[in-house]
Amino acid sequence: MAKELDDVVVRFSGDSGDGMQLAGNIFSTVSATVGNDISTFPDYPADIRAPQGSLTGVSGFQVHIGADKVFTPGDKCDVLVAMNAAALKTQYKFAKSTACIIIDTDSFQASDLQKAAFTTDNPIEELGIQQDVIAAPISQMVKDCLADTGMDNKAMLKCRNMFAVGLVCWLYSRDLKIAEDFLREKFGKKPEVAEANIKVIHAGYDYGHNTHATAAHTYKIESKAKTPGVYMDIMGNKATAYGFIAAAEKADMKLYLGSYPITPATDVLHELAKHKSLGVTTVQCEDEIAGCATAVGAAFAGALAVTTTSGPGICLKSEAMNLAVITELPLVVLDVQRGGPSTGLPTKSEQADLLQALFGRNGESPMPVIAATSPTQCFDAAYMACKIAVEHLTPVVLLTDGFVANGSGAWKLPRLEEYPAITPPYATAEMKDNYSPYRRNPDNDVRYWAIPGQEGYTHILGGLEKDSNTGAISTDADNHDLMCRLRAAKVANIPVPDVEVEGCADDADLLIVGFGGTYGHLYSAMEELIKQGKKVALAHFSFINPLPKNTEAVLKKYKKVVIAEQNLGQFAGYLRMKIDNFAPYQFNEVKGQPFVVSELVAAFTDILNQ
Repeated sequence: MAKELDDVVVRFSGDSGDGMQLAGNIFSTVSATVGNDISTFPDYPADIRAPQGSLTGVSGFQVHIGADKVFTPGDKCDVLVAMNAAALKTQYKFAKSTACIIIDTDSFQASDLQKAAFTTDNPIEELGIQQDVIAAPISQMVKDCLADTGMDNKAMLKCRNMFAVGLVCWLYSRDLKIAEDFLREKFGKKPEVAEANIKVIHAGYDYGHNTHATAAHTYKIESKAKTPGVYMDIMGNKATAYGFIAAAEKADMKLYLGSYPITPATDVLHELAKHKSLGVTTVQCEDEIAGCATAVGAAFAGALAVTTTSGPGICLKSEAMNLAVITELPLVVLDVQRGGPSTGLPTKSEQADLLQALFGRNGESPMPVIAATSPTQCFDAAYMACKIAVEHLTPVVLLTDGFVANGSGAWKLPRLEEYPAITPPYATAEMKDNYSPYRRNPDNDVRYWAIPGQEGYTHILGGLEKDSNTGAISTDADNHDLMCRLRAAKVANIPVPDVEVEGCADDADLLIVGFGGTYGHLYSAMEELIKQGKKVALAHFSFINPLPKNTEAVLKKYKKVVIAEQNLGQFAGYLRMKIDNFAPYQFNEVKGQPFVVSELVAAFTDILNQ
């Protein structure tokens, strides 16, 4: 009998070379394809390949699967797969007291225990594990399964992650046909590798079925009513890339990406490079400066220009970004935030680039800033960043973060015709032979855009200040003051949606405020507090500059406001700068890890009780 559950959290963990990210991706894809909602969290080290069996080299992938909507990967897991001793040592803290723990006993030999800093030969007892443990010789069973394939020992052991996937698929009544299709597509050029992995995933499933490894029943998570449509499991970086492509298609413009590889943004370059058939041009440049500078050049030539990076790269791109500000060209700068400062924590996530995105350039250099709130929402955020950049002829910073970019969710494929038009403010035919590059539309302060090569529209753009009327270089004091004000007014007057208040919007005793990728955790904390009978609301921001017009009214409506962010208070400081007499509470962490919902609930409860 399969017992029905509302949701479950599974965490795969092992060495960096054990394929835990692939295992997690397969299980989440299988679940999303059958209609479950999902939220994932890949958690891996920055080492290219840490020493085998070391504590610092453990790679994890956590997935939360729900019959209804899920907003976070979960605080702790119901199933922990630990492929070696180091994984058990470092990941056990993420297991619930009721969790099932799966270990490969072949990776718990004396040398493995020593590398993992165990002091006895019984790690289960040493860690005080009381949960059910499935202790199976996975490595040996995989080698037995593949003995007739002619594969060498190393190649066979690369498949052992699939045994764990098969076992978990049995435990939660998953259909292996979807996993088979995934593997055949992934290893399309190596069919023998695909078939070996498929054989092992069936062996893991059969092991669970034949031994009833955990109990007398399995489990199932039946999806509840969803909006009809085609769904897929999509990572935030891929959704961002698709958003850029969709915007270029809608605007009838060529998409250009100038980029330099940097964790965790590189996947966007990889994805866009696959789509030359859609008119996408990608250039992997020699450095961050060139990546941004070539994008500015592409924008000058009439393309929808994008450059992608993470925090350290924004520092390097700032001069070219400023060139896009003064020339008033459409450019989208994607900043997939990671732990800083400097190279900091390359594979970890935080929100500490906000002030850099807002102010990290010389001079008065206003720039719209948008923050994506979830992996699936990255598509909409990328689309809107492009729409603002093109229609208002301005560079735009799109903030995601490592958690959102590498995480995934069940995404309903959108219909492009339902998205708003993107209309570039091209110079009119009447302006031929009388065109000035800074002649503006009086309704929105946006200049008219002429593409180089158009007869009768000759003009010069550059980093030196220009006369507002003629476009010629100008050092006139009053003209510079005017141009600074015009550029600022153009950005300040960009229309953005009002911020919505969820939860007890009318009478909350506490308003939770956040921005970007913390949405799911803050929403879950709000829901938990409401279940406890407390009156709590949430206002979550995606549009940072300009702020929604109702921001002040919303924030001053409630007796207590707490701003929660993964930095030391940057958004709180920005809001205090924008709103007079505003003194919020703050919840700040800079741990490189997502918020923990239970910790948020405890902190917000303390504020309510003050």
